Amino acid sequence: MIYKVLTLAKVAGLSLVLFTIQLNAQQADSKSKSLLSNMYKVTGDYGDLWKKNDVQFDYLYDNFAAGKDVSQERFIIDGEHTWARYTTHERNVLPGQDGIVVQSLIDGVPQVTLNGKSVKDEAALGGTKFIREVNPFWFMMSYKIADPSTIHSYLGSEVVDGVTYEKVSLKYKNEMTGKPADDEYILYYNTKSNLIDLFYFSLPAMGVNDPIIKMEIEYDIIEGIYVPTKRRSYAPNPETGAYTLNGEYTFSNIKFNNGFKKEDFALKGEM
Repeated sequence: MIYKVLTLAKVAGLSLVLFTIQLNAQQADSKSKSLLSNMYKVTGDYGDLWKKNDVQFDYLYDNFAAGKDVSQERFIIDGEHTWARYTTHERNVLPGQDGIVVQSLIDGVPQVTLNGKSVKDEAALGGTKFIREVNPFWFMMSYKIADPSTIHSYLGSEVVDGVTYEKVSLKYKNEMTGKPADDEYILYYNTKSNLIDLFYFSLPAMGVNDPIIKMEIEYDIIEGIYVPTKRRSYAPNPETGAYTLNGEYTFSNIKFNNGFKKEDFALKGEM
């Protein structure tokens, strides 16, 4: 095995480093598959989620002083059609504009209305597409990481706050995703629960190109599905490198099998 130091990012001149273990592809594939398989023995796999057909939930996205978004979310699993109604939108959805915002994404086509009127601004539509894709992803992330476009590589073990974790790098095959830049994750499998309750990730769409954002997860089991009902994000301090809590995100009032059809998500706002 070859030990390698990877520079993750430079934040205001501070280099953050991560020590990883390079393994050959076969070893990495075997260990990563084993960790994923053990998790799905606990949570069920994507097929179990797919059987739920659709889901509705309330979402509180709270970045504290930076603002919050409050929405009711609806999501059809087959086809990944999605809809949301925002009563508060200070952070990611038309910030600074008063009123009710409704978003939808049907067959990859975004729509958005403000107080019942269609919004045609390209930036607003681009932001809608991003949010309509990312919100459902956070809801079902653990069930999506076996997607054929993913690449898993084992990185060794680490003890965090007395808990032993097995670490896996998760990247994407860009030729399959077709994105300008793909997100990257470092997943931490809890060796006691077999769940991913900690990970680091990048967010190229927001200018964070390396996996330096830290996320902690708490799950609730709802109708047999492990839902990440509470998440907390941390960002590194540019001066010290210490991580500081910068957001809390909560899913609540979760209900599966609502009978939604993608036509229900079409917006008919005034032009």
